[in-house]
Amino acid sequence: MGTVRATGLVKTFGAVTAVNDLSFEARAGEFLTLLGPSGCGKTTTLRLVAGLERPDRGEIYVGDRLISSASSRLFVPPERRGMGMVFQSYAIWPHMTVFENVAFPLQELRVSRSEIRDRVMTILSTVGLGALHARPAPMLSGGQQQRVALARALVSNPEVLLLDEPLSNLDARLREEMRFELREMQARLGITSIFVTHDQAEAMTLSDRIVVMNAGRIEQEGSPEDVYQRPSTRFVMDFLGRANHLPARIQKADDGTLVAQLEECGFSLPLVGPTTWQQGQEVLVAFRPEAVEAVAADGDGAWVGVVRSSVYVSGHVEYVVEIGNFIVRATGPEDPRLPHEARAKLRVATRAVRVWPRSADANGGQTR
Repeated sequence: MGTVRATGLVKTFGAVTAVNDLSFEARAGEFLTLLGPSGCGKTTTLRLVAGLERPDRGEIYVGDRLISSASSRLFVPPERRGMGMVFQSYAIWPHMTVFENVAFPLQELRVSRSEIRDRVMTILSTVGLGALHARPAPMLSGGQQQRVALARALVSNPEVLLLDEPLSNLDARLREEMRFELREMQARLGITSIFVTHDQAEAMTLSDRIVVMNAGRIEQEGSPEDVYQRPSTRFVMDFLGRANHLPARIQKADDGTLVAQLEECGFSLPLVGPTTWQQGQEVLVAFRPEAVEAVAADGDGAWVGVVRSSVYVSGHVEYVVEIGNFIVRATGPEDPRLPHEARAKLRVATRAVRVWPRSADANGGQTR
């Protein structure tokens, strides 16, 4: 197992800066995910680690071994980095059998024929393809091809496994099954893994830690729970699921504490934890739909609105509630289900509320 450490990585393509002063670490045995929208630089970052691209600036280490340094003009080629890589397209050779596809890296390393057979059959058994070793590659299903690509990446016992959206070509059901299989196998082998995806569900399911990227930079890194429940920027909150954003103004409550008072309707939310907000400051209050429970309301009052629509989703109901001049997305139990036009009271979990400066757009803005 090897720790991968990147410091100050920069990569440009003409006038486009794909990776902009990026630093991160994948700890030994950890499953680290680079997550972000298309064009954020995550695949370029993975290719820099793999040695498929040369950085314009920055350094990359595996353990204590420096494998890339722009300033020192050091560049270890991909085949000498001790890494295995699974590509989005799998890159399975159609003229070869399963065994021959997996054996190819060992043949390039001039491993003996007897050792090749032992190692290939062992790794094929690990990925559940031992009985298919003689099958021609074109006769495999998508999930089986993905396993072949994984076995080929692992057969040379790499220190690091790199995965570039390897599940994106699978159908939804198989993709979900492969998430758990991949995570179980990675944990069993204890191999340091760096995974690239734009799929939030994949990142949440697979990762020990997530690095959320945007425009070549890191927006936030942490455990799946941290980045989802405690997003540090509005971009992270919006990218990792849905969120309600309501305009508010910082005001003093009767007890002297600061609250975020929603404009026009007068409802307010307490500010949790230490704050540097100033009275009168314009802000956006943000919270996820699952942090808001919609229940039947007997009459008027704070946080009471009208149900405009609802939809049943996997054991619960998602509501669109009009409250004052705002639309709030909320959740509730499947029984009893509030009917259309019913009055609903919203119960907001204040611990889940985030507050952003009003001037911050969806591309950034720190929470406080």
